[in-house]
Amino acid sequence: MNHPDKEADSKPQFKLEFKIGEKDFSVAGEAASKVKKTLQQLGLRPEEVRNIAIIVYEAVMNVIIHATHGELEVIIVPEKVVVLTEDTGMGIPDLEMAMKEGYSTATHEVREMGFGAGMGLPNIKQCSHKLNIKSQVGVGTVLEAIVYLSSKD
Repeated sequence: MNHPDKEADSKPQFKLEFKIGEKDFSVAGEAASKVKKTLQQLGLRPEEVRNIAIIVYEAVMNVIIHATHGELEVIIVPEKVVVLTEDTGMGIPDLEMAMKEGYSTATHEVREMGFGAGMGLPNIKQCSHKLNIKSQVGVGTVLEAIVYLSSKD
C-alpha cells in the first residue's frame, strides 16, 4: 500500500488485511466485526473499539460504492490504530465537498439499497484523531485514519 504519511511505519503489534471487491457489500460488516473482536481481545476501551469499527465500516463502504476494488489494512501498535484503504476507482473530484455531511456521489442504485447518504467521510473524520486522504480522479484514493489509544492506567 502507498501510505500517505509515516504514521503506519511503527512496527505492528497486529496487522489485519482484507481485499475489497466491487459491490461486495458483505466485506464491510465482516471487516468491522473482525477488527472489533480483535480490538476487544486486546483490551482496548469500548469507545476506541466503537470508533475504529465505524472507521473500518465507512472506509470499506466507500471503496465498495465508489471503486472497482481495493484493500484494507488495520495496523495495531501499542499507541495507536491505523486504518488504511487503497482503491482503484473514480477518485474524489472535490474532497472539500466530500467531507460535508450529506454530500454524496453514490449512484441511484446504491442509494436505493440504503447506502450512499454522504456520511462516510464525515463519520471517519469524527471518529479519527487524524485523517489523511490522497485521491486522484480516474485513478483512486488512499485513506489513512489514525486513532491514538489512551493509556490503560
